[in-house]
Amino acid sequence: MAKKTILVTGASKGIGFATAKHLAGNRKNHILATARSGDKLQELKKTNPGRIDTVACDLLNSSNIQILVDYIRDNDLEIATLIHNAGGLVKKPFIELTDDDWNAMWNTNVMSAVRLLRALLPFIGKNAHFVTIGSMGGYQGSAKFPELAAYSTSKGALSIWSECMSAELKHRKISVNCLCLGAVETEMFQAAFPGVKAPLKPRDVAEYIGDFAVNGHKFMNGQVLPVALGNP
Repeated sequence: MAKKTILVTGASKGIGFATAKHLAGNRKNHILATARSGDKLQELKKTNPGRIDTVACDLLNSSNIQILVDYIRDNDLEIATLIHNAGGLVKKPFIELTDDDWNAMWNTNVMSAVRLLRALLPFIGKNAHFVTIGSMGGYQGSAKFPELAAYSTSKGALSIWSECMSAELKHRKISVNCLCLGAVETEMFQAAFPGVKAPLKPRDVAEYIGDFAVNGHKFMNGQVLPVALGNP
């Protein structure tokens, strides 16, 4: 029988690192963490030896994702929970944003999720939960900020895509929800809002994300939920 697994992307630092570490605290959970940085993933693995497996993988590259697919197949894993946290930021005034900037945000924040789900769908079990990590910057009706147009637009697209996937995968008994995070003290937040102090640290929001990912699909599907004490 395939081993039920929680997969966390973007797990080398910040929210992804903290979420994987939190989930590994439950002995019932088997965690598979992925990110581009193999060295930082090894640091994560050391936080809970034997409970976290890691695979270095670049989600911007379809052929590179095959490394993750091969690992899941070769180890007979079934993805019961998928937390897609990987993402990136470009901060520039609109007039300075190039086509490459816009494409980078689309590729990093939207197409990474598309590629990941497309590749892993054969390994996602029934009653699974796919959680995408969005942003309040991409949440309709939230406050918007200068120089974040490309980033916020891409995160908005991710939330709509999540809604679409919830409808498309419903017949397979796979739930999809999107958590739009507000201000959390990470490197990306400081890059977006230099000098601003966020009200939450990664370990604070990690507990919420982890618990929602494991249990939230019992109560909802196709939801885009704001998770914020402050924006920014």
